[in-house]
Amino acid sequence: MITLDAFERPEGEGGAIVSFGGRQGRSFAPERQTEGAAVFDAVVAHAKRLLGQHKLVIVACWSVGARERLAALLVEHGLSDTVRVETFADAVAAPPEATSVAVLPLETGFEAPGIAVIGEQDILGDRLVRKSRGKKGSEALTEASSLTVGDLVVHADHGIGRFVGLATIEAAGEPHDCLELHYQGGDKLYLPVENIEMLSRYGSDEAGVVLDKLGGVAWQSRKARLKERIRDMAEKLIKVAALRELREAPVLNPPEGVYDEFSARFPYEETDDQVTSIGAVLEDLASGKPMDRLVCGDVGFGKTEVALRASLIAVLAGKQVAVVVPTTLLARQHYHTFVERFRGFPVKIAQASRLVSAKDLAEVKAGLKTGAIDIVIGTHALLGKSIEFADLGLLIVDEEQHFGVKHKERLKQLREDVHVLTLTATPIPRTLQLALSGVREMSLIATPPVDRLAVRTYVTPFDPMTLREALLRERFRGGQTFFVVPRISDLDEAAAFLQEHVPELKVARAHGQMPSRELDQVMNAFYDRQYDVLLSTTIVESGLDIPSANTLIVYRSDMFGLAQLYQLRGRVGRSKIRAYAYFTIPADARLTPAAAKRLKVLQSLDTLSAGFVLASHDLDIRGAGNLLGEEQSGHIREVGFGALSIDAGGGGRRVEGRRGGTIEDQWSPRINLGTSVLIPEDYVPDLQVRLGLYRRLSGVESHDSIEAFAAELIDRFGALPEEVATCWMW
Repeated sequence: MITLDAFERPEGEGGAIVSFGGRQGRSFAPERQTEGAAVFDAVVAHAKRLLGQHKLVIVACWSVGARERLAALLVEHGLSDTVRVETFADAVAAPPEATSVAVLPLETGFEAPGIAVIGEQDILGDRLVRKSRGKKGSEALTEASSLTVGDLVVHADHGIGRFVGLATIEAAGEPHDCLELHYQGGDKLYLPVENIEMLSRYGSDEAGVVLDKLGGVAWQSRKARLKERIRDMAEKLIKVAALRELREAPVLNPPEGVYDEFSARFPYEETDDQVTSIGAVLEDLASGKPMDRLVCGDVGFGKTEVALRASLIAVLAGKQVAVVVPTTLLARQHYHTFVERFRGFPVKIAQASRLVSAKDLAEVKAGLKTGAIDIVIGTHALLGKSIEFADLGLLIVDEEQHFGVKHKERLKQLREDVHVLTLTATPIPRTLQLALSGVREMSLIATPPVDRLAVRTYVTPFDPMTLREALLRERFRGGQTFFVVPRISDLDEAAAFLQEHVPELKVARAHGQMPSRELDQVMNAFYDRQYDVLLSTTIVESGLDIPSANTLIVYRSDMFGLAQLYQLRGRVGRSKIRAYAYFTIPADARLTPAAAKRLKVLQSLDTLSAGFVLASHDLDIRGAGNLLGEEQSGHIREVGFGALSIDAGGGGRRVEGRRGGTIEDQWSPRINLGTSVLIPEDYVPDLQVRLGLYRRLSGVESHDSIEAFAAELIDRFGALPEEVATCWMW
């Protein structure tokens, strides 16, 4: 670690690099919050020395926003001759006494004859490293349970009420933030913010919901009935889990050297969540028990890499791998991805879908039966009874929500004694509920890839001028557009619109009923950028990766499901370029309440890694479904999804207890220290942000986590006020 005195090094002893914030175990006590200022003073002093040596000095930043912030800070700390420039050429042309601040994609700075570059990461340290950006899985869970003013909420002890906002009350002579909840008859409950985990969104359809009465018995009786039914359900889930635990599966361990070589071929740096998910899968494969893991990650966040590494381990152990996907286009894409990654390895990969000729498909079936084929990638054709495997060891299911009941029954038969890895961005409510209950293992990949930008989302009436502008803008910046319609019968109408309003664009058509050879030709041509627009049905919904396509227009978006819309939006924005999604509705149409709610939710979830949050909303809207095919319906209407999740989570803990794990009772503290307990409004003005911070703070358990949380607050909002510093003791 290079400390602040690095800037005092004589020239010739290496580049001048400082770093603050990257130190392990760093304390953010108030008396040490001046360290950042000291760093900038050191940077300014070093820049002045370099200018005195007649060197061209450039500060390289990752983004325009970072350039503006750093330039302002450098001026504030005494580097008055600071200029903001657009390019390296502009920096060269700047006055010789000026320090240029530019957007340059450099990891670290350097010194050379006549020039010195100081990188943003040199100044800000490891805090800037992109792999640490984005939400962790635990934060995605926190966001899924976020509250907004006016929400119906469920208190674990008092039942259904309405959240009306934060209120600051005086307790023991000091201010204390509380969540104000209204109940039947005008009763009010002030819940201290440190007990926010007692609260959850009601989540279900609010029509006809009656608030509970504080001190009444109705809630307790409903909760008791729910617990009894959940207890019965948990026992059945325990049996299901126990039967699987009793089975044995091949012990698959990664071979040293070969696995590392394969991993090194991954052209990107793994995110933290990717590393965690891969580690969990490796443990499952080596456990000797059948793996049943759900990897939930946003579109384009690297779920396929998890599947690739699991496949390598299985194949090198002499087992076969089956990758089942919902569409022919996704099968085609996965096939090419697997072939490219396994190039040079003694692995035979085949494809089984409508794009494969009857003769080739027969050869694939024969190869699977004899063991000549190691990995097969296909659609539901792989689930037919005519497909036999010599030694199937790993089943990978991509986008399980697209398979029908019959297909899932076949999957159940296949997965009895093999390892199963399920990949999805938006798990169906039933799958999500099983994972939250602890019956299925789940890994979250919520950290976005480097430099990924959120897709700008618009829900708008169908306006020809707006859409023409969007289509032409995408073409002028060298990109392509997806134009998606809900039905094949809508293609002609959409094609006529495009011909009339943007005749200068080249348009290709694609839908599921096209001959396989023609569909393949169209997609190859679009990949090769021979067309500006791909007019299609939802055949493009799953998994397609075309980095040059960065505008999406959805016709009659009110006819799509929530997960469908989210998956469609994931087709764009898969590169470093800002993407745009337009979900259009007829200008004179009256939407159904469910459709309006879907579109409202989709527009609100315009950040990266929102797939898990969206799935939780879908679970709210649709319910958890039939977990066991029996009397599960009705629970959500009685107590709300939040309470059901808590009790079902208790069922998951019972499952864990039967597996030999420890069961810990949840409890919520009551704090009476005679000190203020709040995050001041003038420190964090946005109510939603403050609520999110309170909920995250309630889940912080270790000293290191507290230090990291404090560091984030200082980075986002400035030096900690005394009230917030007190919050560390929660």
